[in-house]
Amino acid sequence: MEMEAKIQKAIDFKAEGHRCYKEKKFREAIGKYHRALLQLKGVHVVDGTTGSEVNLLSQAAAKLTEEQRRAVESTEIECYDSLTACLLQSELVNYERVKEYCLKVLSHQRDHFKAMYRAGIAFYHLGDYECALRYLRDAKNREPTDTNVLRYIQLTEMKMSKSGQRERESGKETQG
Repeated sequence: MEMEAKIQKAIDFKAEGHRCYKEKKFREAIGKYHRALLQLKGVHVVDGTTGSEVNLLSQAAAKLTEEQRRAVESTEIECYDSLTACLLQSELVNYERVKEYCLKVLSHQRDHFKAMYRAGIAFYHLGDYECALRYLRDAKNREPTDTNVLRYIQLTEMKMSKSGQRERESGKETQG
């Protein structure tokens, strides 16, 4: 029953996060999503913890029903996905964290469109244009007419051709 309560509490925090997001209270929403994820921490088997607590946790985790396991996974995916949406609304965007959360979503759902697109944005802003392009093209394959995806692909290709041009120019200077 304790596991069921933790899962329900996580779902409640997630719902509060969604409400805050709709009200454009992004900071508050981020807090709610983090609290939801913290609730689920105890539900998973925590490796590296010492003492008998691990045995209790692993026994409890083993007793999760298929329905509970699905609820935990979908709640985590939704929280990480929503966190990236909130983070991208921040004044100072932490693109490293956006990338990390997108990759967590994609590790569960390879074809998650928003996670692909947002991962592309994160890699773009982190200066890894090849990775950005890979994720953006994957997103384009899912939604070929999405104008945001198309615009970011264009921006990324421009950055790549500019950096390639600079490398060629600096190569000429060293030879001349």
